[in-house]
Amino acid sequence: MFSGPCLTRFTMLMPTQITDDARPRLASGVRLQIDSATGKSVLLFPEGIVELNETALDILARCDGRPLSDIALGLAEDYEVDLATLAVDVREILSDLQRRKLVEIS
Repeated sequence: MFSGPCLTRFTMLMPTQITDDARPRLASGVRLQIDSATGKSVLLFPEGIVELNETALDILARCDGRPLSDIALGLAEDYEVDLATLAVDVREILSDLQRRKLVEIS
């Protein structure tokens, strides 16, 4: 057992704010495809697989270099929802995928 003060500094990693002009793309080695066994949409990457819900699939299908503002606007029009609310959700999903190194933001 150890005792005494901890000399290691810990820092909180703050999420990167994704701006309207950010251009998300799938990270190198990550592929979006349909699982042949289940018929579900998945992200494949060297270390594993992530099953996607419909929302994540719609967002990632648009991550082809277009700006986040265009992605959010297109989704808001398709789903007939408030753009501001939808943009927050898109940023949250992309931030999570960026932390997992599945999406790159430029």
